[in-house]
Amino acid sequence: MELAPRRQYTVSELTGEIAGILSNEFTNIWVSGEVSGLKVATSGHAYFTLKDGGAQIKCACWKGSYRLLRFKPNDGLAVLARGRVEVYEPRGEYQLIVETIEPLGQGALQLAFEQLKKRLEAEGLFATARKRTLPKLPQRVGIVTSATGAVIRDFLTVIERRCPGLHVRLWPAQVQGTGSAEQVVEGVRYFSAGGWADVVVVARGGGSLEDLWTFNEESVARAIFECSVPVISAIGHETDFTIADFVADLRAPTPSAAAEILTATREAMMDQIDNAQWKMTQALRYLISVAARRWSAVGVEGVQASIARKINRAQQRVDDADFELRGLGRGLVGQAREDWTELDVRLRRLDLRLRMAAVRGRLERAERRGAELMERRLAGAERRLEVGRATLEQLSPLKILERGYAVVMRYNGQVVREAADAMPGEGLIVRLGKGELAIKVMG
Repeated sequence: MELAPRRQYTVSELTGEIAGILSNEFTNIWVSGEVSGLKVATSGHAYFTLKDGGAQIKCACWKGSYRLLRFKPNDGLAVLARGRVEVYEPRGEYQLIVETIEPLGQGALQLAFEQLKKRLEAEGLFATARKRTLPKLPQRVGIVTSATGAVIRDFLTVIERRCPGLHVRLWPAQVQGTGSAEQVVEGVRYFSAGGWADVVVVARGGGSLEDLWTFNEESVARAIFECSVPVISAIGHETDFTIADFVADLRAPTPSAAAEILTATREAMMDQIDNAQWKMTQALRYLISVAARRWSAVGVEGVQASIARKINRAQQRVDDADFELRGLGRGLVGQAREDWTELDVRLRRLDLRLRMAAVRGRLERAERRGAELMERRLAGAERRLEVGRATLEQLSPLKILERGYAVVMRYNGQVVREAADAMPGEGLIVRLGKGELAIKVMG
């Protein structure tokens, strides 16, 4: 009987054939087990063992895959790993090359959220001491969100209703899916580096944890942390929380609420201006009343000088109010025109002609309202001045003299009130409604 020839291998040849068989048969497989002996090398590669009650397998997760894991494995954690089997020839060992890991018994996203939150909090990114105060009267607001949908529409509606002069610039960014985190980061860094915006708003609508995951990415958190101006996070609904909320200088429960927060101080300032104007009017009325009482107790010459001074001062106050109102009107109209120009350019770029026409109509109405407001206030101030002037003229002693009365005075200006006060032979002056008479007391 003839024996078959022996098949002889070198160690490298045998290992190579085994490696080929394993790599062909075991690709894109899922393996469950408990993580043990996790080590992360200086190269960025991670090495650990997956084990269960009866066996174990060595695992390697290369730097690129490890960096993209939504959560990082820990010793003792039960996981489900996806990858392929390869042979590490120098040691003659087979190992699982891990590409993705999911925890067993807990959602991968939730675990990743908690891990990143804990790590960034330890670094101080959430510290209250580093939170910046929003500017009291922001003039320019940058917003990073989708260019379409309800978020930007609701945000601009609130701004236009409460403060039409506020200048808003949009950075259109994808807020969900592949590449969205990079676009959000780019928008935040644009406003941070440009020096244009007084405050930045990062916003999107509500959704599930997976929908909002863009704002749980570490890159987005660090971009917000490094932003040179205060950042408002307006992500999802009031019950939704993201990593961006913890890093931002202020969290708004909704995008519309963020717009209300930005315009609250400006609205209060306009109320203060109206209140100050009312107080000024009341003060003028009081001054006129006090002046009327004083004029009744002084001589004719003093009355004339006092009348002139009071009228001039009242006119000056009216002029100041006129300048203020005209400046306010020009500011509102100018800011509205600037806002329209910005929106016009942006809408032309997006080819949203119908929306541009609607915005133009609103701006024209705002301009008319500003002009009408200025005219009404100026007309009211002029009416109040005329009433004051008429009151002063009615109270003037000259009016009394014109009705036939006279004022008898000595040459030094002293008023003679009783006949007994005049000495025989004394020369006096009689002041009439028109002109004067020189008289001499006969007895």
